Amino acid sequence: MELIVPEKKWTDERLDDLNTKVDDGFARVDKRFDKVDARFDKVDARFEKVDERFDAARGEMNERFDKVDAKFDKKFDWLIGSLLLSVLGILAAVIGPNVL
Repeated sequence: MELIVPEKKWTDERLDDLNTKVDDGFARVDKRFDKVDARFDKVDARFEKVDERFDAARGEMNERFDKVDAKFDKKFDWLIGSLLLSVLGILAAVIGPNVL
């Protein structure tokens, strides 16, 4: 069985170099995340605009449905009134001659 022996020792100087490399690497990663965060901020702003447009469309749609509901209410009121007058007319025609 053969033992693997490191060729170099980890001196303080080499450990400092490694530490610097690691710190530099994390600094680069932090910069990249800053760019990603900036992109997410742009995406958030775009979604806010989309939300505003949906809210405006929803408001317009509700106004239109309210107008349609009002038209149906008027027609329904007219229909009920006509039906009641028709029933009263039929009752008057049937009962009226018998009462006199």
